[in-house]
Amino acid sequence: MTSPISITALTCEYLAPQALNPASTHRHDHEELWIITHGNPEYTVDFVSETLEAPVIVYVAQGKVHSFVPDHQTRGWLIRYRNDFIPQSRFNFYSGFIEKVQYPLSHDYCSTTLHALCEIMLRESTEHNPDYQVLRHLLSAILAKLEKDAHTEYLGESGTANTRLITFNNFLKILENNFHRPEGADFYAEKLNMTARNLNLITQASFGKTATDIIETRKLIEARRLLLNTEKSVSEIGFELGYNEKSYFTRVFKKKTGITPTGFREKSFALIS
Repeated sequence: MTSPISITALTCEYLAPQALNPASTHRHDHEELWIITHGNPEYTVDFVSETLEAPVIVYVAQGKVHSFVPDHQTRGWLIRYRNDFIPQSRFNFYSGFIEKVQYPLSHDYCSTTLHALCEIMLRESTEHNPDYQVLRHLLSAILAKLEKDAHTEYLGESGTANTRLITFNNFLKILENNFHRPEGADFYAEKLNMTARNLNLITQASFGKTATDIIETRKLIEARRLLLNTEKSVSEIGFELGYNEKSYFTRVFKKKTGITPTGFREKSFALIS
């Protein structure tokens, strides 16, 4: 995208042509934040589809293979922005560890600060000479609001919940530095001075997944990135991610994604081309 940021109101006029002629599966060079307030659009990422239930937010990281098909009731906002515009987004960080970054919104969304921020951003973006510093602050405020709501949804607001969140983020940071190694939950629990059982309780409260699931997901997200952006063989990618045998890597990849690494690469290139 040429502009560092854009915001679009998902009105009937904007979405009607897309509902009749949906965009094909694609990748893009920017981040997308879909704030869906009404409707049940269909969202597909890495060839896995689901029907969304509004109100919900969906974050799409740069480079994801995805598509979005609205229904006639879909309404909300679409914010597109370059990765370097907000480089420290928590959503961007979390996207490396879960397949889909999406959270439900409260049903009183239209009366919240979030809705007002989107309207202000839209007005500012349509000025003759938009102030991108102002737009950056507005986007930061929107992301902060969404992140707070997401944490409240999953962790609550107690002091214990805050402690869990700190531990969970520390787990992700350690995982980011070690996911290439053939290590399981016990390794990360030891690094955090706790038992694997307690680590699993924290990850379940944060993402609804076990530590082992998050470890495998991080590996597979990296595997897909390498399949799409490098010419490395499936064996080389598997070995790089701690799988000593190509057959085992292929089995894990297919079990989690429903397709083999080779099939994913071929299908992605065919669609994108």
